[in-house]
Amino acid sequence: MSLIQRIALILTIIGAINWGLIGFFQFDLVAFIFGGQGALLSRVIYALVGISGLINLGLLFTPDRH
Repeated sequence: MSLIQRIALILTIIGAINWGLIGFFQFDLVAFIFGGQGALLSRVIYALVGISGLINLGLLFTPDRH
């Protein structure tokens, strides 16, 4: 796994945790930390998580190396 894929995986996990918090507690941690959903930094984080999900989509089609 390349460095880009590892970073993308970490960002995807952060996004999944944030979605879990939204679903269970109606609490958006990214918006709370970075100043609301409309704040520029929040939007950048959301965009990076989305791009990371697309990068990780490629992992589904990578053959196992066993």
